[in-house]
Amino acid sequence: MGLQSKFGLIKDYALGYAVTGIFGGIPSPIGTALRSIAYYPILESSKLPIFIQPDVRLFGAGNIQIGKGVRIRKGTCIDSRGNKIILKDNVSIDRYVDIRIFSGFDGFVEIGENSYIAPFVFIGGPGKVQIDRDCMIASHSTIIANNHNFDDVDMPINIQGFTCKGIHIEEGCWLGSGVRVLDGVTIGRGSVVGAGAVVTKDIPPFSVVAGVPAKVIRKRGAKHQLEVESSFA
Repeated sequence: MGLQSKFGLIKDYALGYAVTGIFGGIPSPIGTALRSIAYYPILESSKLPIFIQPDVRLFGAGNIQIGKGVRIRKGTCIDSRGNKIILKDNVSIDRYVDIRIFSGFDGFVEIGENSYIAPFVFIGGPGKVQIDRDCMIASHSTIIANNHNFDDVDMPINIQGFTCKGIHIEEGCWLGSGVRVLDGVTIGRGSVVGAGAVVTKDIPPFSVVAGVPAKVIRKRGAKHQLEVESSFA
């Protein structure tokens, strides 16, 4: 990262801390209006109205795009660390969600239109995470686009670095509470992932999966039977 980029990142963080410090604790509805106005000029882009509840922290706002009608509820932290984070129109982020990309990597998080992220969900990099439109991610789920390297037994794991393949959750998916999605996974459109499942490999469209590791237990709708079966052929 060049000196100019570093200066821009420091400026973004300083502005984010300033807005949070001045406006973050003001109760709704007055605080919601003030925060929307205060964040508007420092975000990369936004479309009013947006609704930001108390104690929300937006760091690196110059790389965050927020669409029209987005709602971000109390205690949520969104930290771009110089990478791109996009919340499209009518996304709803519930309480104490953590969305962040680790610095030093080419990360990216995008959440599509009308998607809902429930309380205490973690979404992050350093890899890329794309959640398409009309998805629902239930509480305490974790979506992390990276994995530690660990093959060298003569070297501590914490200095062997990462691999980052990325995660894609296609449109119309529903992930139950406490789901873990591992790096390199695509969850096909319209799929349902049962509570507590650990998704370690790609899921075909319109599947219902559960377990550790997650496995397809049935399909959604007779018209998609051939599509699911062909994915395993």
